Amino acid sequence: MVLIGPTGIAAPLAMLAPALVVIPVLGLLPGLIHGGGFDLLAEFIQAAFTPSLDPLVLGSALKGLGITVGVALLGWAASGLLGLALALGSSRQVWASCCGQVWPANLLRRLLALPRSIHELLWGLLLLQVVGLQPAVAIAAIAIPYAALVARVLGDQLDALPSGSLAALRCSGVAAPQALLTALGPPLLPSLLSYGGYRLECALRSATLLGVFGLGGLGTELKLCLQSLQFHELWTGLWLLLAVMLLLETGLGGLRRRWLMPRRLGLGGPSSGEPGLAPRTDQGPGLGIALAQTAPAGAGLECSDLSGRDLSGSDLSRSDPLRPEPRTSGPFPAESGRGARGLGWTRPKPSLGRRGREMVLALVVLAPLLVWLAGAMGVQPLALLHWQPLPNLGAASWASVLSLPWAQLVGTTLLLTLVAAALAVGLAPLLLLVIAPWPGARPLLQLVWALARLWPPPLSALLLLLLLKPGLVTAALALGFHNLGVLGRLLLEASDDSPAPAELALQGAGVGPRLALLYGRFSGLARSYLAYGAYRADVILRESVVVGLVGAAGLGTQLLESLSSFAWDQLLALLVVYALLTLVGEDLSDRARRRLLGPA
Repeated sequence: MVLIGPTGIAAPLAMLAPALVVIPVLGLLPGLIHGGGFDLLAEFIQAAFTPSLDPLVLGSALKGLGITVGVALLGWAASGLLGLALALGSSRQVWASCCGQVWPANLLRRLLALPRSIHELLWGLLLLQVVGLQPAVAIAAIAIPYAALVARVLGDQLDALPSGSLAALRCSGVAAPQALLTALGPPLLPSLLSYGGYRLECALRSATLLGVFGLGGLGTELKLCLQSLQFHELWTGLWLLLAVMLLLETGLGGLRRRWLMPRRLGLGGPSSGEPGLAPRTDQGPGLGIALAQTAPAGAGLECSDLSGRDLSGSDLSRSDPLRPEPRTSGPFPAESGRGARGLGWTRPKPSLGRRGREMVLALVVLAPLLVWLAGAMGVQPLALLHWQPLPNLGAASWASVLSLPWAQLVGTTLLLTLVAAALAVGLAPLLLLVIAPWPGARPLLQLVWALARLWPPPLSALLLLLLLKPGLVTAALALGFHNLGVLGRLLLEASDDSPAPAELALQGAGVGPRLALLYGRFSGLARSYLAYGAYRADVILRESVVVGLVGAAGLGTQLLESLSSFAWDQLLALLVVYALLTLVGEDLSDRARRRLLGPA
């Protein structure tokens, strides 16, 4: 039995322990229910089966969906290009090879921590104030924090790659740029494409979220429909968005398998002896993080989906992306899936040349599409340089800043994060255990989780306000529901791809399906799942500003009040505190993951 931590708690039970937060939440709910919205909630659920098919509604939803997808694609592309450049600039290996110094890379890494710590929604609202409403605002709001995230992930990947080939090329007289491209380019490319695909999923959810707060697209349509109680029209847009999201996830998954790219949550054991990659248990491979362990909005990662970053940290992911996937059972690679195991054949691997040609072709097709989208949406990047006059912060009333209830704001934000994270982390395995005897319930659970990933937390909070009073519990339920969809999807994928000899043995011995799943399969996934849960807690801390901005609780509520009243002194102080808080949470999350993913 695998144990976790000095307390000696069995690993599979530790997965369920966070779900205990449900007990106090359920105890508080009776005092929060105002009972005026049960009929409206019933109408909302019924409308899911009868979405509006009116041509005007469909046309409006499709137009909004087009704007959302366009913003996501352009923001994703801009963040990818900028992030790759910043990754090269923040890679210690690149600087050491070019000029023999690493301090510029360390300096840039520290500077990139600030844009990474601020949620894309805050970037959008700030840019909206200084440059006005225009399509480039939403694109820049996604590109700025995402570029910092991409830079950290790819910078860590560059530093983790073996340096022997690079040293050999440099010793033979090859110039630094050519040596870097030859030695590090091919092994980095699969990781770059795999992580880029994940960030595209997150960008779609982020674009929807920005629309909820008035930056255009389908998110604006969804919010207006919900506020006007037009549930049939709301579900029209929601089903269309869900179809796009599922098509995107399926398409990216197919490309990932076809091009043998590392998965976000690869199911191989440690590929290079690094103890942080996957827990070593006799139950088979764990939920090892092969690339960036993100998530996320989300998923992711979701997204978290929605905003996520390198889960492994700078010292936990040192695998060769071109190395074949570790085998999970018998002679079959993990990427072949459950159906290939035991059938006596191995999927032939595509040649590197064919994969390279297909990747280049995809880029050739994508480039003119992005140019066309930018022109069709009227994007003018130079307009971002024309700022409105900024206030004179020297004349600010700093006494009013100090008078804010900082302890209460920070404490409420942290408590909100912990409750939402505990709900998401604990309920995902618990729900899988509940439906274990009934395989027919699995598609329904997958659909609910897909809607949870897609449904922006602010809209969940607005929907909950039909029944509950605003406050910390309402905000935690909205955030927990969204991140439950992210964690549930990843846990389900990992559970399907991991071998199950122990589970089959327990079932053969007469153990029930729930206990067999818990101790037979979850035992090998627990440590890495909890490590990913620590990462999601870090993401939820950033996302707490999202539900706070709809009047829930914590720093987010105060941010909205300061922004709406143009109290720039308070806004600046709140942003600094929020950034420091998220950076501290990021460090604690990294420490927790290193402890969980270390040697058992």
